[in-house]
Amino acid sequence: MNSVRIAAAAALSFAAFFAGAAGAAGREGVSFSHNDWELACDNTRTCRAAGYQSEGADITEPVSMLITRKAGPGTSIEIELQTSGEAPAKGPLRFKVGKAALSGLKDGSASLDQEQVRVVLPELLRNDDATLSDRGGQKWVLSLSGLNAVLLKMDEVQGRVGTPGALVRRGGKPESSVPPPVPAPVVKVVVPPKARPGDDALAGRIFPSLKQDEVKDECNNHDDFNAKSLSVTRLSDRKVLLSFGCGMGAYNYSSLLWIANDKPPYAPIAIEANGDFDEKDASVTSSMKGRGVGDCWSSETWSFDGKDFVRTAAAGDGMCRGFAGGAWSLPRYVTRVELSEPSAIPSKP
Repeated sequence: MNSVRIAAAAALSFAAFFAGAAGAAGREGVSFSHNDWELACDNTRTCRAAGYQSEGADITEPVSMLITRKAGPGTSIEIELQTSGEAPAKGPLRFKVGKAALSGLKDGSASLDQEQVRVVLPELLRNDDATLSDRGGQKWVLSLSGLNAVLLKMDEVQGRVGTPGALVRRGGKPESSVPPPVPAPVVKVVVPPKARPGDDALAGRIFPSLKQDEVKDECNNHDDFNAKSLSVTRLSDRKVLLSFGCGMGAYNYSSLLWIANDKPPYAPIAIEANGDFDEKDASVTSSMKGRGVGDCWSSETWSFDGKDFVRTAAAGDGMCRGFAGGAWSLPRYVTRVELSEPSAIPSKP
């Protein structure tokens, strides 16, 4: 497998990340997009809608709006704006949509207060675009194509359709009928103990027990797979984590990870988690670019609970619209992580 195939596979994985989440409610959240807007609702039913300049516009002058709303009856709506480009904005910005206009907004990024939200929201829903402009005459055009469809989906996910608090399709159903937020799962994470003398030698002892076929199937650098290429990190009194960096493509990177016993039988088991291990919070995070310029990303995090790695976060923006590093982080899955000392949860062989 060469680097071109790795890059293509990474791009497919990036697309599959969002496609797999679409339409899944509750535990996995919901993602949806239409024209120039995308929606990400996480597993607590907090929803975030992000819109951009039209797809055919010059990405050297990107603009984006983020609309956030938590689940539950009567919750407020938050709106943020962001611009970028080759030349920085000059002075405060003016935002105009339909009959509504706001002046004195912070250049580069701005958060609207509740009165400003009340003024602009109806105009956002009935117009085709909105503009941001600075004192120097620079202008950014925000497309509103797809906004109504995305906000209707937000209302559906949060159970607001037909209620007074719905954004798009209001009605006479009582606001009290809107479902409350779903509590984020609590994950108790065990911080690894310090390395022990002799841990460095474990790679050579465990290596013969690893399945070579897994590496050949997944890694374009499988010829470099040997005991010296493995890194070993202690997870608990009896468990260690082995890592091999592989899948090095044009702009994405992956790794293979195993959990093994530190004494025979080593019994290494490949795990789903992929990425770099952070000893501070016992987490593995994988980040993937949607394309080389890095204006859209997806990420997933797994954390060690004393026995295995469990998924604790997933986020990403699916539209590549010119913001270096992505315009916003749009969570798809969230948890409440509680850190424990190594002795708090005993490890099992």
